[in-house]
Amino acid sequence: MALATELLSRSTAVLVVVDVQERINAVMADQGHLPRIAVLIDGCVALGVPVVATEQYPKGLGPTVPELASLLPAPPLAKDTFSCAREPVVRAALEATGRRQAIVVGIEAHVCVPQTALDLAAAGCRVHVPHDAVCSRRPADKEWALRRMADAGVVVTTTESALFELLERCGTDEFRAVSRMIREIPL
Repeated sequence: MALATELLSRSTAVLVVVDVQERINAVMADQGHLPRIAVLIDGCVALGVPVVATEQYPKGLGPTVPELASLLPAPPLAKDTFSCAREPVVRAALEATGRRQAIVVGIEAHVCVPQTALDLAAAGCRVHVPHDAVCSRRPADKEWALRRMADAGVVVTTTESALFELLERCGTDEFRAVSRMIREIPL
């Protein structure tokens, strides 16, 4: 279970991008999560943090949205379980990273995201969910899911906070690169 005092570390974190697919993304309450997920993917790749992405029943929900698919270092893994941690191929990919912290982003904030976050936390992973990088069709569903995750020990954070924790310090080439990415996030 995540401790609110534990910072993310690029040596122990993995980014989990959950089901940001064309058909389901089109019905989200807003699209503010997309540029934040894009910056998290780019930032994690720049910092050497592994990225594992999933697609829920891609035959029915379509592929990952193009603006994110083009940034992913590997193709998304198909799943039919709501929790990424319950799909053997995804679980194996996460375990193969050897990481014990997970930054979980994607959709929907009240279905696949919390089931993944809670399962990972129950398995001993320290889970962080940037509230601005998840979305649901109904804002109230997102709000209550974030509360539930926080009550269960998941660290609810922001995209910018997560990236600066991974950076750890300023004055480096990585800091300058990721800072430029962060400045591109719409207000």
